[in-house]
Amino acid sequence: MGSRPTTVGGQHVEELLEAASVSVSELTRAVGGFEGDAVNMVQSAIDTAARVFAELDACDAVIDRAAESGADTADLLQAALAAESVVSAVAELASLDATIEKVRRCDEPRRLLNRLLGRDEGDIRVRVPVARLTAAELPEIPPSYVDGEYTDLMAMADRAAELAPRLAAAHAERITRVRTHLVDAVRQAARTGFADAEFTRESMEEARGALELWQRCLRERRRSLG
Repeated sequence: MGSRPTTVGGQHVEELLEAASVSVSELTRAVGGFEGDAVNMVQSAIDTAARVFAELDACDAVIDRAAESGADTADLLQAALAAESVVSAVAELASLDATIEKVRRCDEPRRLLNRLLGRDEGDIRVRVPVARLTAAELPEIPPSYVDGEYTDLMAMADRAAELAPRLAAAHAERITRVRTHLVDAVRQAARTGFADAEFTRESMEEARGALELWQRCLRERRRSLG
């Protein structure tokens, strides 16, 4: 009959079988049924465990690559925002969709495999709240003049010129704050490899909202400063 392996993936068979905390009926469904005696059943369990670990390794590799790709995209996005290139910033954020989709295709297999091993996904993931930013939280823009305070156009122009540096500083602070928040949202999701679907969804929604807010801040600056 030949010798049978005593280890799989560096783990003893006994450890693998203990880790796979499923019933015989569940294991039977997982491997497609057993034929023959208990020895065949154990061998099938060992083969299944080997496939489980191999598939999990493949899923982990996808997540690792997604984390690296997400970090690279965050760097490119930061550069596009700093250059105030709206087209590039929109494109970089959109490019994450394909990376996230690759990870999503691993979700169901990973969940089933971890279930087979008796591992709780809640123990694997460390969920942190997604930071939020709204327009109301940004520094206020000082008015160029107060209605009724000046009686001629020259005085209004002088006041506008006097306040121009303050206006420029306020707009710069608003734009920088939104830009930083946007990149942070992407980096935070990328650090997880986009493995947590709900966290990724919330992070990307926040990032897209921040991108819109950033463009709004640019438009407001143009209206104020020309």
